[in-house]
This record gives sequence, structure tokens and C-alpha cells, in this order.
Amino acid sequence: MKEQAPFNKGMSTVIERNIKALLQKNEQEERSKSIEGRIADAITRFTGSMVFVYIHLLLFSAWIIYNLGWLGGKPFDPSFVVLAMFASVEAIFLSTFVLISQNRLTAQADKRADLDLQVSLLAEHEITQLIKMVTAIARKMDLPEALDPELHESKQDVKPEIVLEKIEQFKGGNKEEKS
Repeated sequence: MKEQAPFNKGMSTVIERNIKALLQKNEQEERSKSIEGRIADAITRFTGSMVFVYIHLLLFSAWIIYNLGWLGGKPFDPSFVVLAMFASVEAIFLSTFVLISQNRLTAQADKRADLDLQVSLLAEHEITQLIKMVTAIARKMDLPEALDPELHESKQDVKPEIVLEKIEQFKGGNKEEKS
């Protein structure tokens, strides 16, 4: 008989194993990123920081103060056209870097959603099998709960393609199928 491992600080070994597996997967994905992906993520992280805001506040303030002539020098951009052009070009590049990082994160989220769906379908199937077994036991013991009409529905496996079709019907407004 196999002895169960003790709980580690209130956590089962299965949960601990799953956490470690998820962390390893995240580290593996991080290591497998292309150099372009790493650069885009680094730029996105930096541009999403308060340091970036402070640098821009300082630079743009200095630019504006100098070009208003408050420091006594000759303004090089008195109409702020160059500043506007610089800010526009920077915004184009920064939004591109953000989109690159967002696309990668979306792909990761899609993978996780697929995994969640697979785990949910497996859990649903296992629960269905348990309901069948418990219902059979309840019938053998002549328990009235075994006759519950909802049990018949619960003992049927959910077919994901049918669920998806029903969702599409509801979204499409097919009222005949809703009832």
C-alpha cells in the first residue's frame, strides 16, 4: 500500500506539483522567446513604467520651456512642430511594440484556454462516470434519490460540439432553438 505524502504547509502534493509544472512551463516559454520578442517585451515594460513618464515629463518640459524662450536662448522649435512630429513617431513605434507583446500574450492565453477546456471536459466526463456509479449503488440500495429525473440528464456526457452549436444559435438570435 502506497503511503500518502504529507501536506506541505497546508498544500497537497498535487497542487504543489501543478504549481511547479506551470512555473516551469512559463520559464520555458520565456526562454523560447525570439530576440525580437524579448526586445518588444522589454520596451513595453519600460514604456509602461513611471520612469518612462518622468523622463518624458522632464524632456518635454525642458523642450517647451527652452522653445518658449524662457531660458534666454534662441528657440529651435518655436511652433513645436518638431516636438509634435517626434511624439507622433514615438507613439507609432511604441504602439507597435505594445501590439507585438499583446499578440504573444494573446497566443499564450489561447493555449491556456484550450488547456482549461480540456481539463474541464475531462473533469465533466469523470463526474458523469461517478454519477452513473453512485446512481447504480443507490438503485441497489433502493434509495429514492436514485429515481430523481435530473440524474438521467447528469449521467450523459456533454458533447462540446453540441454546446458550441447551441451557443452560436443563441448568439445568432435563433429564437426557435432557445426554447
